[in-house]
Amino acid sequence: MAETKAQAAKNNLDALISPADCDDMNECPVATAIDVIGGKWKVIILYHLRGQTQRFGELKRSIPRITQKMLTNQLRELERDKLVTRHVYAQVPPKVEYTSTELAEKLNPALDLLCAWGSEYQLAHQE
Repeated sequence: MAETKAQAAKNNLDALISPADCDDMNECPVATAIDVIGGKWKVIILYHLRGQTQRFGELKRSIPRITQKMLTNQLRELERDKLVTRHVYAQVPPKVEYTSTELAEKLNPALDLLCAWGSEYQLAHQE
């Protein structure tokens, strides 16, 4: 029987960490991940940046419910955490582009799983 993406991801994680690794929350890899990408907007921003470069306005249009201030703050935090790079062009008006880093691209399998789970959840709750 072919292994699903979810099963493969779980098997890979089981090889890396176990629940015992999270006995001390300061050392827990899951807690670290949630600290870095937790919240309402960071995962959505990273999902929209996967494999492409976008300007601030493009990101804002693709995530219409986020405020400009929140998008700015979240992008700054993602840049600080080395998940997004910011490139400013010396021109008028200013042009700024954002790209996910190689480290952020490693989240793509997890983002795929979240997307698939979200679709299943939506279907289950349509009834």
